[in-house]
Amino acid sequence: MAKDLLTEQILESTRDLDQRSTGQVLAAIHEQDRYAIDAVGRVLPAVEEAAEILTLVLKGGGRWFNVGAGTSGRMGVLDASEVPPTFGYPPDRVQGVIAGGEIALTRAVEGAEDDAGAARAELRARDLMPGDAVVALSASGRTPYALAALHTALDFGARRIAITCDPGSPLCAAAEVAIAPEVGPEVIAGSTRMKGGLAQKMVLHLLSTTVMVKLGRVEGNQMTNLMPASSKLRRRAVRIVSALAEISEADAAALVEECHGSAQEALERARR
Repeated sequence: MAKDLLTEQILESTRDLDQRSTGQVLAAIHEQDRYAIDAVGRVLPAVEEAAEILTLVLKGGGRWFNVGAGTSGRMGVLDASEVPPTFGYPPDRVQGVIAGGEIALTRAVEGAEDDAGAARAELRARDLMPGDAVVALSASGRTPYALAALHTALDFGARRIAITCDPGSPLCAAAEVAIAPEVGPEVIAGSTRMKGGLAQKMVLHLLSTTVMVKLGRVEGNQMTNLMPASSKLRRRAVRIVSALAEISEADAAALVEECHGSAQEALERARR
């Protein structure tokens, strides 16, 4: 029953939320957001285990799929889409899959999260293989679309990771590694786009950033493999090359230009 779900419980301290001033509403939300940070901190060992698996998968030529519905699905797609421009990593290697398809990124698609068959079909269409990994996201840990993604991963011999806010959920039971920060009831009951969404977002960027660092896509703390697709990023590429190669920005700019914007290639040339 919904009343038994951790993500549907009532937060007693905000029962009078609609009677509060604007400042008081903001303060209540901000105070509760702190719980997400602490909750993620408590599950860092599981995040570490998942990061090790994902690093091995990508090193072995496999692919990483973030799969979810609604807010969870949008965050999975968002984080996957940030990997290529930030780390210069091929977009087909880390992919986001959302229930309802691309239209669900900007609007709700009725019934999409309950369509388990669609999750299975989407992963088959993407030629899921034993060397791949599926990261299923669902705040409640009970979304049929996310659950079906892990069951499909099991069928194909792919690695299985869950990100949820309920450690006792079916999603955790279906995963090899379950990352389940317990954030507690939401300020607005059941609105898991709030603390639940914040915790899932933190776990996703912990994973993607750590995995890319372990794959050598970062030098020091500089994104040396970034894709300079804008003037801002081209300037950043120049600063990175200048700092790491210990050359002037003018010389760095010339090298970046010669290398068609590639900071990594320019850096390698500067060090020859």
